[in-house]
Amino acid sequence: MENEQRFRQAKTAAIVGIVGNMALAAIKAVVGVWSQSQALISDAAHSASDVAGSFAVWVGLRAAARPPDEDHPYGHGKAESIAAIIVAVLLFLVGLEIGRSALTSLFAPLSPPGVAAIYVLLLSIVVKEAMFRYKYRLGQRLNSDALIVNAYEHRSDVFSSLAALVGVGAAILGGKWEIGWLVYADPLAGLFVAILVMKMAWELGRQSIHTAIDHVLHEEETDYLREAVLSFPDVRQINELYAREHGHYVIVDLKIAVDPLLTVEEGHRIGKKVKEKLLTLPRVRNVMVHINPYDPEKNT
Repeated sequence: MENEQRFRQAKTAAIVGIVGNMALAAIKAVVGVWSQSQALISDAAHSASDVAGSFAVWVGLRAAARPPDEDHPYGHGKAESIAAIIVAVLLFLVGLEIGRSALTSLFAPLSPPGVAAIYVLLLSIVVKEAMFRYKYRLGQRLNSDALIVNAYEHRSDVFSSLAALVGVGAAILGGKWEIGWLVYADPLAGLFVAILVMKMAWELGRQSIHTAIDHVLHEEETDYLREAVLSFPDVRQINELYAREHGHYVIVDLKIAVDPLLTVEEGHRIGKKVKEKLLTLPRVRNVMVHINPYDPEKNT
């Protein structure tokens, strides 16, 4: 039930992103062509990439919501990390295309863009910042890498729109004041946007790959797990504890030491109680417990 509610909230966020970005991309493209603004056209391409990004997030979240099966006994949580990597790659490719287009326009005849481009960019900044805050907070609450990466995709659009705004404004003023070289501010802003987008894509992709390859929580992040295990008097020692991230949840591999004189059944009962306790803690989806005989001279 909790998993269904999580997916429902994430699905709503993805749909908001798809619809919002489609509308913004269309408006930017039309006004960009009409006002002859390379920076705005580049920004339109960026918003269009966000549509694909939001769709990839929706697919990843849908896959992650599926229950464990015979082929995937640990669940499908990594689908979110894979979706986040796809979004980062899409974002990087769009950055390359924006940069190519901006460089090409630098060597073409240029004229100052229309004032309408300014109003569209201001609208984009407000809308995309609101979308970033909404998705980032939801991603934090649901512990979703895919949503957080998608949120930063919106934030990158805010920065790119700000850069485009500066470029468009400078180009318009250059035309008004007859300062010829300022007309290059518009495509230069598009180039700056491209670099910004590629840098953000690289950072987000690196973080998502780190999570996807069985990243384990650091020791300070597992203190609450250790406290729960050691709350059982029969557990003499924790020999080993690894909590590896599997998308939005973690899987715990645990070795504990108990009195060597206990029967196998008694040791099993202790392990079962420890497992049940850990499964009630935040983010813990599965626990594997191995029982060792306690030896004060050994740690494993």
